[in-house]
Amino acid sequence: MSQRSDQRRAAVFALYQQDLTGRALDDLLERDASTFTRALAYAADDYAEDLDGHIERHAQGWSLGRIAPLEKAIMRVALLEMLHPDVAPGDRPIPPEGAIDEAVETAKTFCGADAPGFVNGILAAVLREMHENSATS
Repeated sequence: MSQRSDQRRAAVFALYQQDLTGRALDDLLERDASTFTRALAYAADDYAEDLDGHIERHAQGWSLGRIAPLEKAIMRVALLEMLHPDVAPGDRPIPPEGAIDEAVETAKTFCGADAPGFVNGILAAVLREMHENSATS
């Protein structure tokens, strides 16, 4: 597993813990968390309303409150990198398909059996929407 994958996962877990406990990200991120991890976590938190809007729009039949906090955190980080690739420092942004693959792999490892398909479905729908919007622009 690449170091970036580990850093993304650390951001996901900090967001997940924040959702469950209400504690500040400063208290939840490891002291030695990378700049990339911190940037992802803070930006996902800052953009949460926008990211959640994308999740809700594509989670047919599911309200945001019904989505498991870990799945929501996984999707927020992936969506952040898909929609706002400039907010986290790095040599080059991950392509949207790569963000989806990493999110699905994280869901496979840490969530229930249905989570990977759910995460993939929502993120793929957002990607289709991105492609449609860029084609009409």
